[in-house]
Formats: sequence, structure tokens, C-alpha cells
Amino acid sequence: MASSTGDQSQAVRNGLRTKVLTLHSMNPRVRQVEYAVRGPIVQRALELEQELRQVLALCVNPDLLTSPSFPDDAKKRAERILQACGGHSLGAYSVSSGIQLIREDVAQYIERRDGGIPADPNNVFLSTGASDAIVTVLKLLVAGEGHTRTGVLIPIPQYPLYSATLAELGAVQVDYYLDEERAWALDVSELHRALCQARGHCHPRALCVINPGNPTGQVQTRECIEAVIRFAFEERLFLLADEVYQDNVYAAGSQFHSFKKVLMEMGPPYAGQQELASFHSTSKGYMGECGFRGGYVEVVNMDAAVQQQMLKLMSVRLCPPVPGQALLDLVVSPPAPTDPSFAQFQAERQAVLAELAAKAKLTEQVFNEAPGISCNPVQGAMYSFPRVQLPPRAVERAQELGLAPDMFFCLRLLEETGICVVPGSGFGQREGTYHFRMTILPPLEKLRLLLEKLSRFHAKFTLEYS
Repeated sequence: MASSTGDQSQAVRNGLRTKVLTLHSMNPRVRQVEYAVRGPIVQRALELEQELRQVLALCVNPDLLTSPSFPDDAKKRAERILQACGGHSLGAYSVSSGIQLIREDVAQYIERRDGGIPADPNNVFLSTGASDAIVTVLKLLVAGEGHTRTGVLIPIPQYPLYSATLAELGAVQVDYYLDEERAWALDVSELHRALCQARGHCHPRALCVINPGNPTGQVQTRECIEAVIRFAFEERLFLLADEVYQDNVYAAGSQFHSFKKVLMEMGPPYAGQQELASFHSTSKGYMGECGFRGGYVEVVNMDAAVQQQMLKLMSVRLCPPVPGQALLDLVVSPPAPTDPSFAQFQAERQAVLAELAAKAKLTEQVFNEAPGISCNPVQGAMYSFPRVQLPPRAVERAQELGLAPDMFFCLRLLEETGICVVPGSGFGQREGTYHFRMTILPPLEKLRLLLEKLSRFHAKFTLEYS
């Protein structure tokens, strides 16, 4: 311990900071994990295999590669991916961090997205959707007992993956509330409040931001992201940026800014020291291929020794689904303007996003016309999170049944109309307020009918319990 303290003091004198997450401060249970079948010998064998550049030639279905029904660029893409697969097949294991070719493609995608800011494929780990990568990083961060237990700041409302994972890992959930009156904005003063309150009973070590928001659909401004980065740096918090809806931005004046890009453009000391893990997925965006379970995490400024521990932890699960990795490659490497399928791809992508934008606007309009329902603009993602007024007698009846009031409302809605929405209490909300989350994915005309039917039900429900 004395040596560690001395190292920190020397680092301070040199103008540097120690990492939030180091071999000494990381979850000790992870350090104890061993998994011999994915140990150093296998890793070296894989390195040698890559160095020898063995030729891979088999394809899963050779008939499709000779079929005239597929454009040449699609065939070349398939051959390229298959050649990068162990066993020449999507049915074979890959290395635990994901197929090297696809990690390189992900890094190139990040560079294009962020205007040329470099991305190192060695800092990219493919995962079983974004969820698996999020859980892995949280496992690394969790340590301590009692008042020293790791605390993680998460937004309220939040995506329940976070509350469930923190409970499973024995970490402390530290709630910070988004400002509903300001279209679910993130206020740094609220982060300060949550952090100061939490430090009395835990050791806050990480801050999670979901942008665009789920379930709230807000898109954070660049100024907000800069403020969050400064806050995390000053308070020594590891940043987790859940950016799986980065392709889904609809509102005029809203724009997605990646935490990685903003961090790098802020320059020293932030760019070279603030620890960050950012996540993306094939389950969202304009593709919505959630069943393939494809995703990735890029880590920035992570301690090198911890990064090796992260790879070890991922190795326990062998590898992410290889079909999901292949799909991820198609998402991050779309057809180029010179490719035969470019025009069709662009048309389909623009049509999907344009329809989502129209449905986002429709949802906001219809709900705000209904008495007792208010809905913030759906700036991004795929959901609305409207607030509903519930009569006192309905709240009392829910309590008699042992239900949260918004759960009672949603159950009645389902039973009487067949409409399934999720009560806001499942995501977190300020006490005394009631919400529900609903998707904007149904076809436009069906969505219109659904919204109108839901609004009529709310009016009937209010009358019944008034």
C-alpha cells in the first residue's frame, strides 16, 4: 500500500494522474479468474497463425457465391469475412476479442464517424450485443465492501440492464435524475448532488450516460458532453458511454456527438487521461438485427494491464457469436458509392430513418393533444416516455392491489385494449410522477391508431377513478 501511495504522489508531482481503474483497484475476483483453454499458449498460437497468413478459402454456402441473384460487391464482402473466420466458417470459434478483420473495420468506422480521429483496433472488443460488453466493464470496476463498495452513477430514467447488473454484482446504484422539464436534459449540478450524497455510503467510481436516451429519447448537446467529461475527470470517474442509438437522431437541431470524439477534441489533460468505454450494437439504429447479438466496446485510456484482464474475462465465454460479428462488419462497413448495391442501401436506410422521424413527431403530437398526457420531443432512439396523470382513487386502488400505480394503469391498458407498454417505474422516475415507455416502431398508420386508442383509454380510465 505504501508503494502504491508513493507512486501516486510521484505521479501528482509529474502532472499526471493515476488511473481510476488499475490492477490494484479493479475487481479482485476478475484477477483470480483462470481459463486455461484460452490461455497464453493459445493466444500465441493465434498470433503465429495471423503472422503466417494462412489462406482461407471455404465458404458456408458456395452455391450462393456463384448465384447471379447477388451483386459482386456482396459476394466479395462475404468471401472477405469468411476468409477471416477460423475454420473458414461462421460456425467456428473466433478469438475472444473478435475477428481481427472485423475489429479493424470497426476501428475504421469509428475514425470515419469521428472525422478522422484515430481508433486502434487493439482497443476494440467485439461482444454479444452491447449488453455483454457493458456487463464486462462493470465487472472490472466492482470492488470493495461496505462503505468502500463501488458506486456507479446511472441516469433516471435508465435502461434496466444497469440496475439489474449492479444488483447482481453487489455494486451501489447511484441515481442522477434527468430533467423532464427540459426535455430530459442532463444537468451537471444534478451529477454533483448525486455524487456528494453517494460518497457517504459507497465509493463512486463510474458514470454512465445513455445517449441518445433510452427510454427518454433525448440527444445530448456537445456542450453537455464536454461538461460531463470535465466532471468525470475532476471527480475521478470512469466514463461509460452507451451510444447504441447513435444512428437514430430525428429532431431538428439535434446531432449525435460521440464521447470519444468530444474527449479527443478537448485535448490535454482530458484526451490523454480520462478513461472511457463506449458501446455500440447491431440491435438498434436503422438495422435492428437484435437476434444476431452483435456489438462492440472501444476502450480509451484504459490501463494496459486491466485491458489484458478484460480480455481474459471475455475469454471465459470463448467468443461473441460469429454471425453477429459478421453482421456487425456489414453495419460498420456499408456499401461505398462505387459499389453496385450502394443506391439500394442508401434508399432503404433513408426510408427507415425518415419513417422513424415521422413516427417520433406523430407520437409527440398525439400525446400532447390528449388531456392528462404530456410527452417530450422524441429527439432520438426508438421510444417515447410520456408522463400520465393518474387520479388519486386509481393510485389508492393500485396500492390495495400491491401494484405501482403506473403498473396498474398499464395492466388495465393491456387487458382492455391489447396495447402493451412498459410502466415507468421499471425505469425509474421521480416520486409522485407516472410514465410509460412505448416504442415508435409500428407502421405509421397503425401507430396513429394505437396512439389514439391509448389516449381514449386514458380518458376513460381517468373518468372511472375520478
